Amino acid sequence: MATFYIEQFGCRATQADGAAIERQLSERGCGRAQSVESADIVVFNTCTVTAAADAQAREAIRKLHAANPNTQIVVTGCYAQRAPEELAALPGVLHVVGNSHKPQIPDLLADMSRGLSNNFVPTEKLLAPILMGDIFEQQDVLVAPVLGGERNHTRPTLKIQDGCNNRCAFCVIPFVRGKSRSLPPQTVIEEINKLACSGYKEIVLSGINLGAWGRDLSPRHGFLDLLRQILDETSVERLRLSSIEPLDVTRDLILLFASTPRLAEHFHMPLQSGSDRILARMHRWYRTEHYARRVELICEYVPHAAIGADVITGFPGETEEDHAATMNFIARRPFTYLHVFSYSSRPGTRAESLPNHVAPKIIKQRARELRALGETKSASFHRSQAGRTLSVLTLHHPDRVSASSASGIPDSTDWTPALSCNYLKLRISGNWLPNRFMDVVCSADQQTLATPELQPAEPILL
Repeated sequence: MATFYIEQFGCRATQADGAAIERQLSERGCGRAQSVESADIVVFNTCTVTAAADAQAREAIRKLHAANPNTQIVVTGCYAQRAPEELAALPGVLHVVGNSHKPQIPDLLADMSRGLSNNFVPTEKLLAPILMGDIFEQQDVLVAPVLGGERNHTRPTLKIQDGCNNRCAFCVIPFVRGKSRSLPPQTVIEEINKLACSGYKEIVLSGINLGAWGRDLSPRHGFLDLLRQILDETSVERLRLSSIEPLDVTRDLILLFASTPRLAEHFHMPLQSGSDRILARMHRWYRTEHYARRVELICEYVPHAAIGADVITGFPGETEEDHAATMNFIARRPFTYLHVFSYSSRPGTRAESLPNHVAPKIIKQRARELRALGETKSASFHRSQAGRTLSVLTLHHPDRVSASSASGIPDSTDWTPALSCNYLKLRISGNWLPNRFMDVVCSADQQTLATPELQPAEPILL
């Protein structure tokens, strides 16, 4: 049987699709290679949210083909759905499979595996075969938790929703992932119970538009009701949300977070701009006053919560006044981190045809200013947590030899990475096993002396 490897790009939803494909292949008895270089068949699971993401995928494909010309390459994902011909023309690519046909990949790879067992040698083609259809006819959600690699599988991500019914002017995602669709509630419960029974203590729920979960189901369900059901019917010790739209962060949702330590004190709400004029041009369904009110409610009921945001700079027509409004809006509020994106024109989106595109040089400067502000906000949040006792989950150390390794030789590392309930990345003095909840005192300095029961932890960037 040929071995396979899935090379992942992009967001958690894309990674979740890859995990589902990997699960299906493993159930068929296919062997997973340890690296992209050692695999017989490599599936490139692509992203297309920016031009840079497209370029990264093309470069990786060319690099692999140059190094291993006999490797069979299949390309899927959002880039494959948006521009399959571009990928089919790349040297070494044997098949391109859009998101619409991702469930067919296990059958395709099984056929390719049989070809390899018969000493099939791939030949160059002018254009690889393309499997693609209307993504808006897609009804299913590929299901499998993202466990990560051997060194980073403490916090699995479970995708429970796919697609999006919004039409933000800058976003190509609805056109490559289709309409919003949800995993049935009982399937969500079953998947979470499987993970909890396997020993995982924190699970991250993800989706393209997570707060829209359940609106397409019959009968209609609400995301808040799902969270209550998870708390009632599963034993998961901590549940974290990946990202949720501002208008889906209701008072009732915040009150639920305030009522139980099983929901992580962490809200990631895309902002995109602090200028109402730009939000309108972006076709976003809220204004800054709505966003600000959500932040106020979070601070009122969950005062030490992490509040993160996505921000796009350089959207067509963005003036210096608009940029200043965004900087001012962020500066005045207790954000704990920012994800800053430079605007990238995407074919087929409304923004592509808008006038007054911002010069790349200006976009880069504004992005630098926003990232500097984000770093200031992050440092301020770290300082505000000094001296507080935090519940943390220990993680796998990036350089540590696994406790189950054959050598059995302990490493000399004297600290362990951990993640707090409110998304503070810490390191704890001492060598601790991963996937363990601990109470620690957050320290702003380099102190390391402590008792095992209550460890001081210092902020780090992981």
